[in-house]
Amino acid sequence: MRRREFIASLGSAAAWPAIARAQQATPVIGFVSARAPGESASVEAAFRNGLGEAGYVEGDNVHIAFRWAEGHYDRLPALIDDLVKQKVTVIAAFGPPAAAAAKAAGTKIPIVVNVGTDPVAAGLVASLNRPGSNITGVTFFTASLAAKRLGLLRELMPKTDLVAMLVNPGYPDAEAQIKDVQKASQELGQRVVVLNAATTGQIDEAFAAIVEQRASALMVGADPFLDSRRDQIIALAARRAVPTIYHWREYALGGGLMSYGASINDAYRMAGVYTGWILKGEKPAEMPVMQPTKFEFVINLKTAKTLGLIFPPGLLAIADEAIE
Repeated sequence: MRRREFIASLGSAAAWPAIARAQQATPVIGFVSARAPGESASVEAAFRNGLGEAGYVEGDNVHIAFRWAEGHYDRLPALIDDLVKQKVTVIAAFGPPAAAAAKAAGTKIPIVVNVGTDPVAAGLVASLNRPGSNITGVTFFTASLAAKRLGLLRELMPKTDLVAMLVNPGYPDAEAQIKDVQKASQELGQRVVVLNAATTGQIDEAFAAIVEQRASALMVGADPFLDSRRDQIIALAARRAVPTIYHWREYALGGGLMSYGASINDAYRMAGVYTGWILKGEKPAEMPVMQPTKFEFVINLKTAKTLGLIFPPGLLAIADEAIE
């Protein structure tokens, strides 16, 4: 298949819709995510938009069975197993933990992954151009951009002494993100302290530690669990007056200071397109893993004003979006 460019691009384990059982010709997509449904409305919509581009409309000629781990990665194998037993037509797995669980299930059901890590290094596919198995999808390499985010933070606050980095130690790519930042911090001469949080309570404790250790700024690691606590993190950063950089545009839109990364909505949209193509008969083994061609730098000027910060002209010039 010709390579296509990626441009601009449990809750509850609900019973199957009766129509899906009655009409066996209607395909069913198993949508499994490490995130929580409450903060995923925009990406759900993006996935449906992608399906629509491929000619599929939920409730019309396709059904979607949603499964949400809500940041509890240990739930994912059971969720995947449930979808396999239900004999879904395609599994769409979102986030590295979900993708790994889908691969570990050993199913022959086609799988579309949407991950922020390198799927080759993670053992999901043989290569980006020719995955070579029943797995293909989208990668946006957001986890490998941690060093870039540190650099942007330093441009805004060049005199900062200590930067904190919040990560979930249970996330498969957490260690790689830490190493990426530590390497960059050595080159910049920047002190960085790593704070771990795998529960809601530990996020509160991490922010208390930021104040106790007098860290001047914060980087939030790329992680579905932390994404599912986005509102909590943004609120704590505001309450503690901690300048923070994130990986998704949605954080900045929600009141976070700034973000840098690929468009998560475009990644979900493309995953929807790929899922639709597979429903039409395309083979995952021959479908190149899509990669982003554009990364978004979004700044929130209102939040900056609240924190008493002024973005220098150089950062303003390269921002893709400035929220007033």
